[in-house]
Amino acid sequence: MPKKIIHRFLPNINKLLEVRSLRWIKSLAKDPNLFHINRHSVSLAVAIGIFCAFLPLPGQTLIAVALCYWLGANLPIGVILIWISNPVTIPPMFFLTYQLGSSILDTQSVQFSAQMDWQWFKSLGSDVLKPLLLGSLISGIVLSVISYFAIFQLWRWKVLKNWQKRQEKRAQSDKE
Repeated sequence: MPKKIIHRFLPNINKLLEVRSLRWIKSLAKDPNLFHINRHSVSLAVAIGIFCAFLPLPGQTLIAVALCYWLGANLPIGVILIWISNPVTIPPMFFLTYQLGSSILDTQSVQFSAQMDWQWFKSLGSDVLKPLLLGSLISGIVLSVISYFAIFQLWRWKVLKNWQKRQEKRAQSDKE
């Protein structure tokens, strides 16, 4: 069952609450949906994690925690999946999302170098941030919807497969 596989990788919430720096989670731990593992909560957490990973904003973790809490998704999975965007993967991800946003807005890709003056920030907003935000939002939404349905269907397939195996074992034991 997928639930058993996921339990192996996720930390025990009771042990986490014993860590001094994580005691603020104690109020969140009272909500059973945030740590429950089922097809819906895991699929939703994967979608939230992937969506937040594509946001070119600081505080992706806080956004994921808020969305998991609000929508009732599995909190650890949602937060862990944010690390799809890490220091190694951020440059290609944001380059591709910028290219997507530029093509949708029908603007030319801008080659820029960093300068620390007000004019550079002003031009950065219109030339780079708009296509980057648009491309990131579209990529995040599309990939999170695809991942939600993929995980949901894979979970369902695995449960049906396990159910069929149990029925075959019962049929064999009935013959004997």
